[in-house]
Amino acid sequence: MSAQTTDDAEPGAEDGRPAAGAADARAAAAARKREQHGWYFYDFACSVYSTSVVTVFLGPYLTAVAKAAADSDGYVHPLGIPVRAGSYFAYSVSASVLLAVLIMPLVGAIADRTGRKKPLLAAAAYTGALATTGMFFLDGDRYLLGGLLLIVANAALSLSMVLYNAYLPQISTPDERDTVSSRGWAFGYTSGALVLVLNLVVYQGHDSFGLSEGEAVRICLASAGLWWGAFTIVPLRRLRDRAVVREAGAEPAVSGWKQLVATLKDMRRYPLTLSFLLAYLIYNDGVQTVISQASVYGSEELELEQSTLIVAVLLVQILAVAGALGMGRLAVRHGAKRTILGSLAAWAVTLAAGYFLPARTPVWFFALAAMIGLVLGGSQALSRSLFSHLVPAGKEAEYFSAYEMSDRGLSWVGPLVFGLTYQVTGSYRDAIISLVVFFALGFVLLARVPVRRAVEAAGNPVPERI
Repeated sequence: MSAQTTDDAEPGAEDGRPAAGAADARAAAAARKREQHGWYFYDFACSVYSTSVVTVFLGPYLTAVAKAAADSDGYVHPLGIPVRAGSYFAYSVSASVLLAVLIMPLVGAIADRTGRKKPLLAAAAYTGALATTGMFFLDGDRYLLGGLLLIVANAALSLSMVLYNAYLPQISTPDERDTVSSRGWAFGYTSGALVLVLNLVVYQGHDSFGLSEGEAVRICLASAGLWWGAFTIVPLRRLRDRAVVREAGAEPAVSGWKQLVATLKDMRRYPLTLSFLLAYLIYNDGVQTVISQASVYGSEELELEQSTLIVAVLLVQILAVAGALGMGRLAVRHGAKRTILGSLAAWAVTLAAGYFLPARTPVWFFALAAMIGLVLGGSQALSRSLFSHLVPAGKEAEYFSAYEMSDRGLSWVGPLVFGLTYQVTGSYRDAIISLVVFFALGFVLLARVPVRRAVEAAGNPVPERI
């Protein structure tokens, strides 16, 4: 230890000359900014998959492909299992979530124990990008190919986000964390909006380009994969791995389920971190359900055209950029926790407004989309940055695998509540207002988390405002 102290001493301090500390600090800040800029670009790269592929194009197209392959009763038979063609997309998404849940804790533990996040990020990103690009060949009745590519791409995206999020505590100081996370989300929503505009030009004008509607969709799907792969080069060039100090007796990574159990057992040592994760799981379930069911509400209850719904998705993407950046600035002034609590209140008000929307009036639906966009990006970005303060050093990827599972793998209660409410009442208005409970309960649970004590308990420095 004494040798390290001698090596780390600032030259010139003992003879009265100016210390080199200021120059070193500037160099460290410059290196950190370079990594942050590279980090932003992974959101820029992969968000087009979520926007163009999952939200807009793949669901209806894969369902049509499955229906083309269905038997006279409307069933397809993957692995000999009878599945309604209309449910095939949803089941494929569920299968991808299950695959991701199995392997995310394992990959997270390997990343933490080896310190080699970047090669694992590259493998996950390019697996997902290649699978998405391969959707160009999804034509005719190739529903099995479509389901396989969707499962691989979705699981790869989840894995890559674990590794991507795990960089956040390493590339930013505690006081920078909210701003950096918000900018990452803003980059993602910017690319999602940009590529969606380009895709809509191709899709709406497919006749003028000499393309069939199916060919236009396949080009849009593949372009998302090419975009994902191309812009992933930027973070891979700028992010760097850190050496890790391996604890004596540390065990090698084990199977996914065993690693998940081990991670959850370790998290029991940090009950306040678990308390935040529970609050996040609940209110994020509400967020994800609104995102997935808003188009159903718009088409079935409000009787809006598909073109109106697509424009609304684009509006959400554009305003989410402003929302993420604006809420990031609010967090600098008022702290992330207070800002998130404010966003949860805004979500509840938005759903209440949605309950009263008149049918067949696109302008009011666009207003609702604008409200969602303004709170969407900020609530997600600040939740990520706040959680990063609660993660013990050296366990970033492992803990973010649990965070990612709550983000992607465990958001099933909301859709269940939405579906059951509709089944009982026959009203999508009742179904959409039922989701207020997720934001109300999440608000109460988050308000009870003493975040300063939680940060200290995790062994991390406490920011001035949190």
